[in-house]
Amino acid sequence: MKRVFAVIGAVCAVLTGQARERVNFDKGWRFVLADSVQMAQTAYDDAHWRTLDLPHDWAIEGDFMASNPSGASGGALPGGVGWYRKHFVLPQDGNAHGQMQDGSAYGQVQDGSARWLLEFDGVYMNSTVYVNGKEVGHRPYGYSSFEYDVTPLLHAGDNVVAVRVDNSDQPNSRWYSGCGIYRHVWLTQTAPVHVRHWGVHVVTDANTGEVKVTTDVEGSGYKVRHAVFDAQGRQVAQASSSKSQTAKLKLRKPRLWSPESPIIYQVRTQVLVDDKVTDEVWTTTAFRQFRFDAATGFWLNGRNMKLNGVCEHHDFGCLGAALHEDALHRKLVKLKAMGVNAIRSSHNPPAPELLNMCDTMGFIVMDESFDMWRRRKTQNDYARFFDEWHERDLSDLVLRDRNHPCILMWSIGNEVLEQWSSAEADTLTLEQANLILNAGHDASTLAKDGEMSVNTLLADHLSDIVRRLDTTRPITAGCNEPSPGNHLFKGKALDIVGFNYHHEWIKDVPKNFPDRPFIMTESVSALQTTGYYMMPSDSVYKAPVEWWLPYTDPTFMCSAYDNMHASWSSTHEETWDVVKHTPYVGGQFIWTGFDYIGEPTPYGFPARSSYFGIIDLSGQPKDVYYMYQSEWTDQPVLHLFPHWNWLDGQQIDMWCYYNQADEVELFVNGKSQGVRRKADGHQYHVQWRVTFEPGEVRAVARKDGQVVREQAIRTAGQPDHIQLSVDYQGRDLTFVQATVVDKDGNRCPWAENQLFFGADGGAEVVATDNGCQTSMERFTAPQRKAFFGRCMVVVKGKGTLKARAIGLPSASVTL
Repeated sequence: MKRVFAVIGAVCAVLTGQARERVNFDKGWRFVLADSVQMAQTAYDDAHWRTLDLPHDWAIEGDFMASNPSGASGGALPGGVGWYRKHFVLPQDGNAHGQMQDGSAYGQVQDGSARWLLEFDGVYMNSTVYVNGKEVGHRPYGYSSFEYDVTPLLHAGDNVVAVRVDNSDQPNSRWYSGCGIYRHVWLTQTAPVHVRHWGVHVVTDANTGEVKVTTDVEGSGYKVRHAVFDAQGRQVAQASSSKSQTAKLKLRKPRLWSPESPIIYQVRTQVLVDDKVTDEVWTTTAFRQFRFDAATGFWLNGRNMKLNGVCEHHDFGCLGAALHEDALHRKLVKLKAMGVNAIRSSHNPPAPELLNMCDTMGFIVMDESFDMWRRRKTQNDYARFFDEWHERDLSDLVLRDRNHPCILMWSIGNEVLEQWSSAEADTLTLEQANLILNAGHDASTLAKDGEMSVNTLLADHLSDIVRRLDTTRPITAGCNEPSPGNHLFKGKALDIVGFNYHHEWIKDVPKNFPDRPFIMTESVSALQTTGYYMMPSDSVYKAPVEWWLPYTDPTFMCSAYDNMHASWSSTHEETWDVVKHTPYVGGQFIWTGFDYIGEPTPYGFPARSSYFGIIDLSGQPKDVYYMYQSEWTDQPVLHLFPHWNWLDGQQIDMWCYYNQADEVELFVNGKSQGVRRKADGHQYHVQWRVTFEPGEVRAVARKDGQVVREQAIRTAGQPDHIQLSVDYQGRDLTFVQATVVDKDGNRCPWAENQLFFGADGGAEVVATDNGCQTSMERFTAPQRKAFFGRCMVVVKGKGTLKARAIGLPSASVTL
């Protein structure tokens, strides 16, 4: 088959390779927030619909309202039913390129024997796909990726893909889900004899350098050959063509993958018919040695280390759930700088791009499947689909992701209600159990007196699904009942015991689980608002006292000192101290790295986003970020806080995180307030209680008596102007921080000026945020109030961003 052209964006380039063309199919869709059965039909008139590019999340464009059925836990944003339609033209012969509705070429019809595969990375939720008026398939789980062979439904001339997305039955999630085709769509053209979807499985052996490649091919009369390429594109191993589905290649002295040195390789798999290449697939792989040990924790490439991880939901704050590679990369860059080396995909299959970036940036991943099984947590959640869809969805997750070297463990669930020992009365007979698990799954080995717990049964069944598809990684689950009576701990399901919180139970792990490795699958749940401080700082606040009780505070804010946490959890320092000093704890996944939309513990509406993050929703690090940076990285840290704008005579607690120094001395207007040293390896900050007076507070860090770092904070005067600074610049999006400052450039920490943004020269303001969990301004609005003197604006394209405010001169920055 001839090579054809592909378009990604507006650039047309000849692709290398022989037979497969996978084209981004995001451009030129039409969308409407409405519902009619006629919208699936080819002849339906959609000319009045909105034109947009995917990925898209319609909910993020809405207003925050207490009446929205998602509730505050779901972000108080709207749901509903939406339709997407895309027109594209297949030409009559092989000399012309197909046309999308926006006029760009996407591919070329060959000799009529090509297969056309339509792939969706994620649609939330209840998606039904139609091609030329015919239903192709339905998937209820909003986080699953899926592919349809649409070849029989396509024809020369105009073709229409229509997708119905139904997120009307809410609440169906405990956090913000988003609505729509929120991940990428792909159209693949290949030959009748081709590699099936996710049909290449690569397993490496770091000890021997062996690469084992198993290929699942559609068709007959073929041979398969493989080659391995290093990061510089050099071929380092090859296997001759063979009719066998499995091939073994060998490298001499393969370089090992780690968070510090994420070295990857590429495997090229080619399918040949009559010695001609009919399909070609590239697979990322790597070599690494890892194990979880019951006594000594986690080991990677012969080194004992901690998993310094965070849990992450899939939204991007003001950009919503729509996948933006720039926003995702920005997240990971900030987490990497903090010292994070592991990510938990909470609590669902992640976007493929997250795993691609973790492969190459060096993050270990816990890949998670479900937040609930058969027992529901919200009225309309995935539990209603579990019995019918769990095996397909879990299998698809493993098949899609098992080649990624970043993944070192699978999670079959998070805080599922089936775990609880009090649910023992929920039993099934063997006949009932086998019926639920579908014919062919023998539950008899788990029988006891003719009955068995459905909870243990389901856990073992889900783990069996994973092990049928991948035996190279251990399995765990996030459990919030730490008792050995937990049904998930009883069977053979979990290779690694995982606790969510309950750090006080960790001391009993060797006694209760003597032969099983242990990690904190979820930890901390501290509560913080950027820039807000509750004193005295050595008082610890629980909010709420019990998780089911309402909590009220007129500020709707939580203390940014590390002195406030949820009722089931603990402070950052308290949890890290246990993890750091307990050898058999393999590591932790902190709840959470970034704030996220929804689940606004401890408050209800108008709070509409979380307080758990180490980094707020706008991307501004909270102060505790620097505690972890001082512990988890080798970079020098000296972070003094809070600000220095208070009432005359007010008693203020000044905290300092530092490393690579013996001591820190604090000065107020040049007068020493004393020298502080961390007492031992269990202390993570130093503190002074001082009397405020306007001027300057300065921290001086010394090593062996010599000054190594200094930081000064000055009292800010009245707001004088706006500073614009680039926080992150990506390929398509730029994140710009707007700060209200005094005449000397000091941030005004109490400023709440309404800032208005505009752009020209090809740039466009697409979203704004300020990290305030109760801001009711639309995320897509071009204005935002400063929150403790700051806000963030997201700009698409290149040009000039302008900021204005009443009483302040305008500011601009050229991107």
